[in-house]
Amino acid sequence: MRGTGRVALKSMASAPHRVAILFPAEPGRIHSIRLDETRLARIAAALREAGIEVDGVPYADEAADEVRERLLRTDAVLVWVNPIERGRDRSVLNAMLEGVAGAGVLVSAHPEAIRKMGTKEVLYRTRSMGWGCDTRRYPTFLALRHELPRCLAAGQPRVLKQMRGNGGDGVWKVEPARGRVRIRHAKRGSVEEETSLDRFLRICEPYFAAGGGMIDQPYQPRLPEGMVRCYMVRDRVAGFGEQPVNALHPAAPEPGPRLYYPPSRPDFQPLKERMEREWVGELCRSLALDGTRLPIIWDADFLYGPRDSSGADTYVLCEINVSSVYPFPDEALGPLAAATLAQLKARR
Repeated sequence: MRGTGRVALKSMASAPHRVAILFPAEPGRIHSIRLDETRLARIAAALREAGIEVDGVPYADEAADEVRERLLRTDAVLVWVNPIERGRDRSVLNAMLEGVAGAGVLVSAHPEAIRKMGTKEVLYRTRSMGWGCDTRRYPTFLALRHELPRCLAAGQPRVLKQMRGNGGDGVWKVEPARGRVRIRHAKRGSVEEETSLDRFLRICEPYFAAGGGMIDQPYQPRLPEGMVRCYMVRDRVAGFGEQPVNALHPAAPEPGPRLYYPPSRPDFQPLKERMEREWVGELCRSLALDGTRLPIIWDADFLYGPRDSSGADTYVLCEINVSSVYPFPDEALGPLAAATLAQLKARR
């Protein structure tokens, strides 16, 4: 049932839908920055073309109460705020958004979806899906110290990832090397080095400090061929991105810009079909996530896996991004606006 603070505003069925776009701002600019001055202006234009009123709402933790009151006067809020930025997290924001959602406002991405889809835990929970691989989870530092040496004894390189991070921070390639280990951090500017396993474990220990953990996957030998990003508008593919990847492969060239493609790109049609027909549904079941909570826009990053018996590409999930997906292909703007409008109409 909708919150009482919104009933009067939306009492007329013919009233236009009103959507807030929430974006980050410095505390001192909350009242001066305008949505049309930001990179999200084209999203606002697409929503307006669909007949939706758009309210740009700058956000900073210090103004959370004021922002909450503004959001309660809307039908929906689309959120573009990074989960980790300038030493802050989303704890204040998420609590506010959950309260707004509880009052009847559509929130995308909802904090529940971010918790379930937006950390590396999703790689472990979906490891049995067609995009999965031999994925292990180390919930504690003791588990890492006990299990990683046995895993490395197989002689194959592994990739370890902290549960939440960006820019390659906390992502490591590690492989056995004559009684020691060879490691390479994915953070830009890092170099490969050989060290003791004990020292590498000490490097990883801080990742467990706040109740986090690490995910462990096999290194994908086709990594230098690049990464494919699949942009989703709820449960439909709305475009692709493709970018060379070199963070964990010293012989690969410098990464170029990500290139964007429409959902009709011919060689990615098998990936599109599997996402729409199989993997999105399996993802929701694996995470116990109601399909109506899928974000309006999100993306899944894939590395190329081993080719199958027919020589066709397979794909291994590398990461899912749900909290601040931008930029994305122009072809996704129309579907994003249409999906937003459809959800709003379904809720009236």
